[in-house]
Amino acid sequence: MPMKVVVLMGGPSEECEVSKATGAAVSAACRSLGYDVLKLSFQDNYEALLPKLKNADIVFNALHGGMGENGEIQAWMEGNLIVYTGSGPEASELCMDKSRSKAVARNLGVKTADWELLHHVYETHSIGLPFVVKPNTQGSTVGLTVVHNKNEIKPAIKDAFAHGKSVMIEKYINGRELTVTVLGGKAYPIVEIQPSHDLYDYECKYTPGMSKYICPADLSPKLTNKIKRDTENIFKGLGCEVYGRADYLLADDGQYFFLEMNTLPGMTDTSLVPKAVAAEGLSFEKLVKKIIKLSQ
Repeated sequence: MPMKVVVLMGGPSEECEVSKATGAAVSAACRSLGYDVLKLSFQDNYEALLPKLKNADIVFNALHGGMGENGEIQAWMEGNLIVYTGSGPEASELCMDKSRSKAVARNLGVKTADWELLHHVYETHSIGLPFVVKPNTQGSTVGLTVVHNKNEIKPAIKDAFAHGKSVMIEKYINGRELTVTVLGGKAYPIVEIQPSHDLYDYECKYTPGMSKYICPADLSPKLTNKIKRDTENIFKGLGCEVYGRADYLLADDGQYFFLEMNTLPGMTDTSLVPKAVAAEGLSFEKLVKKIIKLSQ
């Protein structure tokens, strides 16, 4: 009997469409691997899916953001004895909280840009311009603004609060965008992202041709190894399991700054995790198979 895999996608988050793209790509890979695949998309009530999820050998969690990535669904599936891919509820919740995960990285000795957390739109802060304003628990650069002058501050903060209950003010680092995939506790080749915009924003992330990707990134062996080791330590320190992707900024002076750890990174044609593992000869199908195997 072929393995029964339910691919769970959609959800109420603002990353719903990206989740559906991930789900479609993962479903196609699972079919080519010979699995018995059921694609399940929902909007709000995931509890109604319980009979179908319990009938699966494993649930491939293709959700992004919100309840699908913040530990809520993970805790619910564990409570119902459902086997699923990726990190558990505690690590998922911790990584969705950018402020808390940055604190963990800093405690491990990894640099991260100075930041403050706002809980109200009129709350004051002391980070000097330029800085980045973003919701503390969102992904895909939703609600993110780089603020260069005082006139931009209030609109940026209001926009960020429209996408979350707390907002991060983070010192702006002008640098190269790097991302590091971890699979099975091992860091894979670093990807450098060169977006066509000043920032690797939503459009650059999900529109083919809007960004250039260099893998392995053009870095010295010493710097490459240091970033990879730090990423493995952060992954472990955050309690992550199976796979994830850490994002960094590399300044001109060679210092690098941790931004966040993604516990359910995208798995589409333009996604970064497949690019990283492909540099070591791992096809998309083999990547999906390994994620499933490591999650069982």
